[in-house]
Amino acid sequence: MNTNSTKRVVFSNFLWRFAERTGAQIVQFIVSIVLARVLLPEAYGTVALMTVFIQILQVFVDSGLGNALIQKKNADNIDFSTVFYTNIAFCLILYALLFLASPIIAYFYEDPALTAYTRVLGLTVIISGVKNVQQAYVSRKLLFRRFFFATLTGTLTAAVVGIALAYSGAGVWALIAQQITNLLVDTVMLWITVKWRPDRVFSKERLKGLFSYGSKLLISAIIDTVYNNVRQLIIGKLYTKKDLAYYNQGKQFPNVVVTNINTSIDSVLLSVMSKEQDHRESVKQMTRRAIKTSTYIMAPLMMGLAFCGDTVIELLLTEKWLSAVPFMRIFCITYMFYPVHTANLNAIKAMGRSDLFLKLEIIKKAVGLAVMLTTMWFGVMMMAYSLLFTSIVSQIINSWPNKKLLGYSYFEQLKDLLPGILLAVFMGICVMLIGYIPNLPLIVTLVLQIAVGGAIYILLSKLLKLESFEYMLELIKDFVSGKKGKEENDI
Repeated sequence: MNTNSTKRVVFSNFLWRFAERTGAQIVQFIVSIVLARVLLPEAYGTVALMTVFIQILQVFVDSGLGNALIQKKNADNIDFSTVFYTNIAFCLILYALLFLASPIIAYFYEDPALTAYTRVLGLTVIISGVKNVQQAYVSRKLLFRRFFFATLTGTLTAAVVGIALAYSGAGVWALIAQQITNLLVDTVMLWITVKWRPDRVFSKERLKGLFSYGSKLLISAIIDTVYNNVRQLIIGKLYTKKDLAYYNQGKQFPNVVVTNINTSIDSVLLSVMSKEQDHRESVKQMTRRAIKTSTYIMAPLMMGLAFCGDTVIELLLTEKWLSAVPFMRIFCITYMFYPVHTANLNAIKAMGRSDLFLKLEIIKKAVGLAVMLTTMWFGVMMMAYSLLFTSIVSQIINSWPNKKLLGYSYFEQLKDLLPGILLAVFMGICVMLIGYIPNLPLIVTLVLQIAVGGAIYILLSKLLKLESFEYMLELIKDFVSGKKGKEENDI
């Protein structure tokens, strides 16, 4: 496959994955706005507490084996079937443990209702086990178009269920039903659109080989997930559910954007890099391109959202959620650098160094845990600032191995990402000034901020001849010309 063909395949799959994530997130975003207007912050805080435990168990659903299937050069149906049956068994055991532990969770947080809530929401663990290998198959085969239809159907169906229950007074159950419906319909649709089915085979030897690679990723994922969610457990215990709701709501807005872009990059990048794992220079160029391009896209979105946060929150969620704005700004800065983490870590995984991946996780989380335990007594805001600090430290740690593996140092990476970030900060300042214009309706202010911010960023990118901007234009032209050429050949 020549360079242009590779670029088109990667870009095409990125677009499908991005379209799937964007479509789902837009629907979920609209639904979250409706639900936030109907439900009280305490309801969100209750669901946030349960979600922490579910997310930790979800790590075991993958067990690192999904990534192992993608990374393995010659994975066949025996490998896929073995992982499928292993996942199902794991999920049943995990749900049984959660079912038994639910009363303990309810007692710890002094809320008896958490027992029933947790047991019902925990069903998502079993559903995810059925879905997991299909996802790995789609990623390995670069069939991200299938994700689009499955995810969008699940999201739309869940939106109807969640909103209907919220308006009928279901409260917390509306949020739980929305999550379960989304995952269930998504899984059913994926099984309909993706033709892979497990054979009646199981190989202990294959499982052992896959687990040798995947186990390190599993331990890394457990450490990462527990670390990322323990803040919510601490906030829920030391402070109030309302504090937790503001913290999570502040995270949600930038997370909508980050999930769209970062998940799209992450899904495609590991598959493509793994195919080039024997060519060091190719992996380096892919890593560099991913960092430059994704940061160029992510930076203006995060800075724009950070600088017009008050307008966004008050307009969409009403004044009762304004306390979430400071948290949102902190998360915007933190998430802006996520593509850098993603590119560096995918390069390490693609090169088969899951052992190194695990070592990095241990180092990062040891630093982060020390900072978090030090700051948790000084308020929720200080805990959020500690996350920002540790994110910057983690960025340096994640990039360190690639100086040796790929010959791509952190200082080189800074040179690649700084132009987009500096331009985004300048754009954000301009956007912020618009918010000071008196007597403008909120909707007019927000529209002006988006329009002016976008125009400034694109215009200055062109005037300054930013390499990432020109690369994006070239990529779009190549993709469009490739599509036209294919259509002409089909005719």
